[in-house]
Amino acid sequence: MKVVLVSAVALIDRDGRILLAQRPEGKSMAGLWEFPGGKVEPGETPEAALIRELDEELGINTWESCLAPLTFASHSYDDFHLLMPLFACRKWDGVPRAKEGQVLKWARANELRDYPMPPADIPLIPILRDWL
Repeated sequence: MKVVLVSAVALIDRDGRILLAQRPEGKSMAGLWEFPGGKVEPGETPEAALIRELDEELGINTWESCLAPLTFASHSYDDFHLLMPLFACRKWDGVPRAKEGQVLKWARANELRDYPMPPADIPLIPILRDWL
């Protein structure tokens, strides 16, 4: 089974809310909410992938020193296995805005269960809730 490495981030604002992005129509798992991020390209570190994806998807800049490894997801889907490090980030430049047609929402940790998420993301919720 193919292993896919995806890097994701819990962007945490000054009020302790976490940014969620809704997968747009036409993508697999459309309509589900997820933590921003994306595939790690060959030769790229998970941190570098995240910095690139945050710029491409949300128009914000951050630095490797601001990405704190928090936990990871390991989940088998039908056609691949997802390995997804989740970083926490509290410092960035710019205001997150949807550049790829996705809907963005700031949610409190205790509200995360109200948003339908891909199966790999769900086990991350209690870890985030306890950490915040």
